[in-house]
Amino acid sequence: MQLRVDALDAHLAKTVAPLYVISSDEHLLALEAADRIRRAARASGYSERDVLTVERTFKWGELLAANQALSLFGDKKLIELRIPTGKPGKEGGAALQAYAKDLSPDNLTLITLPKLDWQTAKAAWVGALQQAAVYIDIPIVERTALPGWISTRLAAQGQSADRQGLDFIAERVEGNLLAAHQEILKLGLLHDAGKLSFQQIHDAVLNVARYDVFKLSEAMLAGDCARLVRMLEGLKGEGEALPLVLWAVAEEIRTLLKLKAAMAQGRPLGALLKEQRIWGPRERLMEPALRRLSLATLEQALQDAAQVDRLVKGLRARAFAGDAWDAMLQLALAVAR
Repeated sequence: MQLRVDALDAHLAKTVAPLYVISSDEHLLALEAADRIRRAARASGYSERDVLTVERTFKWGELLAANQALSLFGDKKLIELRIPTGKPGKEGGAALQAYAKDLSPDNLTLITLPKLDWQTAKAAWVGALQQAAVYIDIPIVERTALPGWISTRLAAQGQSADRQGLDFIAERVEGNLLAAHQEILKLGLLHDAGKLSFQQIHDAVLNVARYDVFKLSEAMLAGDCARLVRMLEGLKGEGEALPLVLWAVAEEIRTLLKLKAAMAQGRPLGALLKEQRIWGPRERLMEPALRRLSLATLEQALQDAAQVDRLVKGLRARAFAGDAWDAMLQLALAVAR
């Protein structure tokens, strides 16, 4: 059965299931969920623990052996299977389907996976696990939801902050939820319960944000110029390859141009988004971005992207002068405004 991560504590208070699957790229939340399952397992008498990690040399017979092996002391056992790539292969897929059909009453199994891509999510082994397990798919905490997540975490330690303070923390920890957790705990150690002032937050919270080049497109589509500038400065500071940043921005401009041109011919946006395989947060941002941007603006932006590419390669570019990162910022802002 599918279970939301915020319903896990209530579920574990009633019972423990023989099989759990956690799928997420949000490592902090996946780790916390796994820890809760481990604690519940220990409280229910699963005193032994086997940990198996699927690597290149992993033999799937090890999973079967762990499931069938009897404890010397007759104790129940927790088996953890970690699949870091989320791709067990043909042999592994068959082994997981067979395992899900033959769960031992003496074992509790916890399988951890990264967020599965849409193609892998349709695999037969995933369907078998979803049928047999308590399946917990934990989504990424998006930037728009981050202040609310921080507020909830502060409340859990008896603290609160106003919107300005929450936004400040979110800006400093974006893309780095583990560090966000540490900064929140630090506020709990430094200050008593109650409402935190902006100055207390400003003085305590470090800039530990980690920026994803592919999230840059979201800021550009949303027209969030302040976030866009922060992200480009952060990517530059982290040593991100400028050609990769340019590629991501140029690809988004090409996609916008395709959509805008097709809409000008009378095609509905919904059908176009499906055709381009655009979904999730990016899908929600497309319509307002397309309303904001004209066909001429997008055509010019694509031409400017070619000029930025010349700068990146050390050539002269007629549209821009100076540093290639500055040109990259001008290009992204032209689309965001």
